[in-house]
Amino acid sequence: MQYYEEKSTEYFTRCRTDLIQFLPPDKGLNVLEIGAGGGDTLMTLKQSGKAKSVTGVELFQIDNSFQTSPHIDQFIFGNIENIQLDFPANHFDAVLFGDVLEHLLDPWSVIAKLSPFVKPGGRLIASIPNIRSRQALKSIYFKGDFAYTSQGLFDKTHYRWFCKKNMIDLLTPAGFELVSCTSNVELKKGSRTRVFNKLTNRLFEEFLTVQFITVSRKKV
Repeated sequence: MQYYEEKSTEYFTRCRTDLIQFLPPDKGLNVLEIGAGGGDTLMTLKQSGKAKSVTGVELFQIDNSFQTSPHIDQFIFGNIENIQLDFPANHFDAVLFGDVLEHLLDPWSVIAKLSPFVKPGGRLIASIPNIRSRQALKSIYFKGDFAYTSQGLFDKTHYRWFCKKNMIDLLTPAGFELVSCTSNVELKKGSRTRVFNKLTNRLFEEFLTVQFITVSRKKV
């Protein structure tokens, strides 16, 4: 817990527009966010009309945040790995994991726990750091250094590390199918790295990518 307390408020209170763009095109969605922080993403979804109902789960109470806003339908405090959930079956159109799964001891069990609450056609959307990135390779293999940091790929609060293949396996449990797995490089329009990635036919994409956003859909 102490390492979370060392993080700045901004770490918990940014809107995850990068995840919002992968939601289904419909409006009036029921959305669950695990690791909802200060509730900024949920507020954006509700106020824009993209979601009709938003629910958040977060470890900590954050002062001067949207956690207590009446616009958020339900905000649950606790560790998602331990708490009991009382949602209707097939209720949510989407479940968001914004850099959360790598912080869990058993993310596979959490996905299994949440799956019954996702409606057929509903989505699991997650952003996850990529341990195969050139940043990690440079630090580990060339410098011989796996030094932990306060945030980023070597965050002290990470319990798990994933390559692209492992992310896809995690987010496609029984009954789910892959929709997309998008490199953060592809989200940076106009960047030299994105241009290089396209020119090389994405041959080196996994080494260029710091983070992937994986989307899977519950089979109908």
